[in-house]
Amino acid sequence: MTILVTGATGNIGRQVVQQLVNRGADVRALVRDPAKANFPAGVNVVQGDLLDVDALRRAFTGVSTLFLLNAVVPDEFTQALVSLNLAREAGIDRIVYLSVIHSDRYLNVPHFAGKFGVERMLEQMGFGATILRPAYFMDNDLTIKDVVLGHGVYPMPIGSIGSKGLAMIDARDIGEIAALELLRRERASGPLPLERINLVGPDTLTGDAVAAIWSDVLKRPITYGGDDTAAFEKNLRNFMPAWMAYDMRLMSERFLTEGMVPEAGDVERLTKLLGRPLHSYRDFAAAISASA
Repeated sequence: MTILVTGATGNIGRQVVQQLVNRGADVRALVRDPAKANFPAGVNVVQGDLLDVDALRRAFTGVSTLFLLNAVVPDEFTQALVSLNLAREAGIDRIVYLSVIHSDRYLNVPHFAGKFGVERMLEQMGFGATILRPAYFMDNDLTIKDVVLGHGVYPMPIGSIGSKGLAMIDARDIGEIAALELLRRERASGPLPLERINLVGPDTLTGDAVAAIWSDVLKRPITYGGDDTAAFEKNLRNFMPAWMAYDMRLMSERFLTEGMVPEAGDVERLTKLLGRPLHSYRDFAAAISASA
């Protein structure tokens, strides 16, 4: 049978597609623009988006398992609800959904609250689903590497010494775990119970700790830019819509008060699932340094 991957041209979606192909799965990818697909041979590309009901019906035909990933957009929640209703209509009840860690606690943050609503729908509709709850993507820091390298400052307001910190995870680990869960559900003799998995990295880091890693890797001082979330929002408005910049500010404020902290056993569970250690932030920083 066929596994459908939504969000397939994004950072996580591409990883999921590649990992599934590596394991011999029959993969279909839903994309807005087929010209940007560039997938491995054998991947079936379907054009459409998560608000295009007719395209989704075509994409879902013959699909047994769905990877649902929604971008952070104003209608993210609607996209997910439409997709899941159409999946149910098509007889798909094996789902892997990419949510976010602490979606039930960051409830004032729009895209967290939306993802928590989707989680509740998966429960209430009785889907056999794995809900993946990743912490902060360390790959997000690719967007600020020039600030680190050029100005000696780590600018993301993720908390000073004494904060709870973020258990940052590498996109490669997210993609591989998602693929493993999709295949586990795909190959099961029947639907499996709903399950939640926190996706975390091996280390829980504050901004000062991240700056210290950069300092060590680059062999020169890198400082943490501090916890000014208002300045963070103002800067983000230079290259994203105001609503999204505000959403990101609200998220960063919860970083400072709540952190993104693993539960007992999370790291060990993921390490066992992957059969290898999780990628660390130090590995991520060292790779950027080596390519700079």
